[in-house]
Amino acid sequence: MPIPRSQQVSLESTPYYHCVSRCVRRAFLCGEDPVTGSSYEHRRGWIEKRLLFLVSVFSIDICAYAIMSNHLHVVLHVNLESTQQWSTRDVLDKWHRLHKGTLYTQQYVKGEALSPFALKLVEASAESYRHRLMDISWFMKELNEPIARHANAEDKCTGHFWEGRFKSQALLDEAALIACMAYVDLNPIRAKVSDTPEASDFTSIKQRIAFLNKNSQPKFLSPFVGNPRKNMPNGLPFQLKDYLELVDMTGRVINSKKRGAIDVSLLPILQRLSISADNWFCIATQFGKKTENIVGRAHSIARYCESKNRKRQFKRQNTLLFA
Repeated sequence: MPIPRSQQVSLESTPYYHCVSRCVRRAFLCGEDPVTGSSYEHRRGWIEKRLLFLVSVFSIDICAYAIMSNHLHVVLHVNLESTQQWSTRDVLDKWHRLHKGTLYTQQYVKGEALSPFALKLVEASAESYRHRLMDISWFMKELNEPIARHANAEDKCTGHFWEGRFKSQALLDEAALIACMAYVDLNPIRAKVSDTPEASDFTSIKQRIAFLNKNSQPKFLSPFVGNPRKNMPNGLPFQLKDYLELVDMTGRVINSKKRGAIDVSLLPILQRLSISADNWFCIATQFGKKTENIVGRAHSIARYCESKNRKRQFKRQNTLLFA
């Protein structure tokens, strides 16, 4: 029986979540249909454009993404601090980029005079919108619905384009976060549609590598800010160089045609996270199969279950991979 989303998402436990949306009825998100020969590659651009737009509206950062032929992966970070700094006007301006809002919120933004009763309604609406703009379910809804409408119009059909529920996994600690990000970035290599991370179209890893030539990081992706320390800025708690090396070396192991399979246990980032080379390879290639809706070390899962008042843990969490 599916677990309600409200029981899966616990921002007190972690702000990081891995979400997967998959197409139904043999529909194509992108790629080529080998039966009809039709190409749907242009739909990848729809996804990337929509992701870039949503990042500018929601208080949710994108850590990693991969757009495949019939599904997509995104690793998200809910940024509570930025939401709390928004004024009523900020919230309404952002929400109106998605929806019309109400008559009163439209009048408020235009600077028209409102009665005290109308102002109370505006404030109530703004608080509701504020919560939606940091809600993962709303983010995925605003990502998937426009794509489904465009795809159905193009396919000249009606009905569901996506499965009824997107899959959500809570990433409870650094080990789970980096394992999931690498798993997502290496999707095209595992699927044998790309030979290298830098050639993996429509992935976050390709975007990050492309920006290296500019000595910067993509603004629409959560930045790497270095290892944990005091006064830590917002961003991913790893060194960008370490992560790129980790993904590249793991990709070499996955792609047996490439020379130079390197023992990834030599990487400092794995030593810091106490992940062995053998365990890392299993994580990076089978993350989706080996994990369920919460992922992390044993003590992280125990804290999470306690915070959600769960009497039992899931049968298959694979916590030993992070031991």
